[in-house]
Amino acid sequence: MRISWQYTGNEPIKLKTFIRNQGISRHLMAKVRGDGGKVLINGVENRRIDKINPQTVLTIKFPPEENRKNDLIPSYVPLKILYEDRDFLIIDKPDHVNSIPSVPQRKDSLVNRVDGYYHLRGYDDLIPHIVTRLDRDTSGVALFAKHRYAHALLSQQMKQHAIKKTYLALLSGNLREDHLVIDRQIGRVPGSLIERQVVSSGGQEAQTELWVKKRLPDCTVCDVRLHTGRTHQIRVHCKSIGYPLVADTLYGGQIQLPLQRQGLHCRKIEFYHPFKKQMMTFESLLPQDMKKYLELEEHKKTGR
Repeated sequence: MRISWQYTGNEPIKLKTFIRNQGISRHLMAKVRGDGGKVLINGVENRRIDKINPQTVLTIKFPPEENRKNDLIPSYVPLKILYEDRDFLIIDKPDHVNSIPSVPQRKDSLVNRVDGYYHLRGYDDLIPHIVTRLDRDTSGVALFAKHRYAHALLSQQMKQHAIKKTYLALLSGNLREDHLVIDRQIGRVPGSLIERQVVSSGGQEAQTELWVKKRLPDCTVCDVRLHTGRTHQIRVHCKSIGYPLVADTLYGGQIQLPLQRQGLHCRKIEFYHPFKKQMMTFESLLPQDMKKYLELEEHKKTGR
């Protein structure tokens, strides 16, 4: 894959400065060169040049990426694709699927499925770069970069909190406030590799913002936005205020059929497309189990 830029400044600029301004770190550049990539100046390879002049075209030829180092096993379970272009792949993730492979689930995760999709499409020089992970039982929009440069640019947006994910969450009971910001540190539960809890000190800073959309007999429907990205953040914060997610048994929620997994769905993602130079928004429809549960709650409320 090749990506080109034209330097439009008025004065000569150092080559390494121009490359850094494109969001390519020294580490990524070293990896590109070390794996056989090339830097072309006006179409000619030149490793000795220090500066480039106005109107110079810089091209980086990115090498193929090796995807067998971690023994990734392709899965050919079909994907629901919301969007795809040269640089990004947006997936509508179902529940009960890990985002990445784990020891007990090495053969089928969202990453395995994307790898299988790449094989079927003949994308032999690509590997899956997952940008936004969702818990196993959380459904909704998941963002993948299709090459390491795109991944690096979105990682910068992640650090700047510029990628905005909006979740729809079903909280047990009726939350009194219409709008709430939870600002509480999160740490591990001693002796558990999975469970997290709110801690008074020594944890990771975490902020979660909620807006109530609807109150139903047994739950409160909320839009939720994360201002930090901690493991199980929404689930832990909702438990900490006394309103665990419906059916989130790990954090105190009760199974309420037909919902048998936490009532949490990433319904929208917004990010800046660095190649198209525009904001992009993608949405996922509410899955059937959450939709059916809400219909039953509406029936309780209206009696119809």
